Amino acid sequence: MQFIIYILLYPILWCISILPFRLLYVLSDGFYFLTYYIISYRKKIVRENLALTLPNLSDKERLTIEKKSYQNMCDVFLEMIKTLTISKTEIDKRYKFKNIEVYLELEKKGKSIALLCAHYASYEWVVSINSKITFEGYAIYKKINNRYFDKLVRDIRSKFKATLITTKETIPTMENNFKNRKLGLYGLVSDQSPRFGSFYHWNKFMGIEVPIHTGGEMLAKKYDMNVIFLRTKKLRRGFYEAELEILSENAKEEPNYEITDRFLKLVEQQIYEKPEYYLWTHKRWKHRKLS
Repeated sequence: MQFIIYILLYPILWCISILPFRLLYVLSDGFYFLTYYIISYRKKIVRENLALTLPNLSDKERLTIEKKSYQNMCDVFLEMIKTLTISKTEIDKRYKFKNIEVYLELEKKGKSIALLCAHYASYEWVVSINSKITFEGYAIYKKINNRYFDKLVRDIRSKFKATLITTKETIPTMENNFKNRKLGLYGLVSDQSPRFGSFYHWNKFMGIEVPIHTGGEMLAKKYDMNVIFLRTKKLRRGFYEAELEILSENAKEEPNYEITDRFLKLVEQQIYEKPEYYLWTHKRWKHRKLS
């Protein structure tokens, strides 16, 4: 059954991927109408998240952000599919690194690097960094149940020399590379809520006290990695600019949770500037402390 579903859907995905961007975004508008107005995908969660974190805004202002966030979510989904056939020249034109030299200088320090980012703007096209670096780049993702689509996602995201590893493969891969002195760049989307039972650290995120995902920091400490933050700015539809900022060059000596807290402050700044580009459908504040 998994294979049948795959062979039925793959030709559709491939046809979408070869669409010119102008038509791709017409299709995205259609997905937005379906997702927002017909299916109402996670609309209740989005409204609760916006009301919790942006209480200073009016209902009308939050509604505008809500609609734009769904439009952005659909764009990101279609752009991920587009990656199946996009050329390096095209993605370099659309996703530019403002200061890649900051990362390249960090490579010279002779330690692996943990790159922390958020579900903001085009987090899918971050993989294009792998065509610009010397280290082997590892993108960590959650495995898809359908093994054929799982392979497709791997193929899409590994197009620009990225090596995809599942969340279960992350620690064994890092452990093996550390023992063999193999340097790597590990991409970690670290703004999600931690699993229940893994609440080691609480802090305020967007004004709400919640359990904080500390995996990126803990791995950086354990395997002596430098830590860098990637901030993505959406310039206009289909065009992005990424900026890199060093979070730590001595993670092992940092007080616990300090790197994580600095990371979240940077994510907050990003969201407050343009909240419509954040992925509000995540249940990020589901375990918040009630006052």
